[in-house]
Amino acid sequence: MNPILETFPNPRTGRDYTIRVRAPEFTCLCPKTGQPDFAELVIEYVPEALCVELKSLKLYLNSFRSQGAFHEAVTNEILDQLVAAVQPRYMRLDAEFNVRGGLYTKVSAEHRAPDWSPD
Repeated sequence: MNPILETFPNPRTGRDYTIRVRAPEFTCLCPKTGQPDFAELVIEYVPEALCVELKSLKLYLNSFRSQGAFHEAVTNEILDQLVAAVQPRYMRLDAEFNVRGGLYTKVSAEHRAPDWSPD
């Protein structure tokens, strides 16, 4: 079970602005080998009513260290849970995984609220 993603009220709901959070030390486990996978995550979002609280985000991301997950699955799971907690106008998650077996993997996933378009 992952820690709760805490939120706080967006201080400027009438304005589109971008929050970018970089997590250069994300770790999960390869579901095939059990070996650690390392990635840099970049979360970018335009908040609606809520913003994610950073300490809870850090604890949430650290909870994946003992979980086996394919890169595509973990990227989409994190995005889905962040969207559920924050309900942003827009959110994008880029997960750039370190080399494994000579291959680099970058997975990007996006959410856009149905009634929102950028200025």
